[in-house]
Amino acid sequence: MGKTALFIFSIMLLISCGSYNSIDTFYEAHKNDAQVTAIRVPHFMISLISNISPEINALVGDTKDLRYMQFPVATPERADFLNRQMNGITGNSFIEIFRKNDDLKRSVVSIRERKNSVKEILIFNNNNKTGSFLYFNGNFDPVKVRGMAKNNEFEKLTESLVKEYNPNTPGINN
Repeated sequence: MGKTALFIFSIMLLISCGSYNSIDTFYEAHKNDAQVTAIRVPHFMISLISNISPEINALVGDTKDLRYMQFPVATPERADFLNRQMNGITGNSFIEIFRKNDDLKRSVVSIRERKNSVKEILIFNNNNKTGSFLYFNGNFDPVKVRGMAKNNEFEKLTESLVKEYNPNTPGINN
């Protein structure tokens, strides 16, 4: 009985101390934090977002899961903590197609591929005032994804998404 209890306790400790290794765990852990905007678009509403632009329509049409989260970054320690969490999520399983580091500021676009298509897209930004991520899960054309990253189409989508769900938001680039 003692060894079993110790084993169960050890497993629980490992789980509770584990890093945020998925968008699901990060989203669930932070969606109730103070001053957080968290949006998870239901599948039936994804078609409404597709009207933003032809590029967005082409991307969003194959989306199964779409999430956005914006959170405050009040201190350098918090910025470092969030940067490390996002690095843990992308880790070895995502391919970075864009990264810009400026001290603790980050702008990263990462994808997860399977065969000849992109299955997940994660855009993370941290400007030392606010941090955010935009996450897509679906089946996407890698050429379109790279073009959208290059032309800042993901930023336009983020702005439109926040306005759609919270029309009183003056802007997301505080």
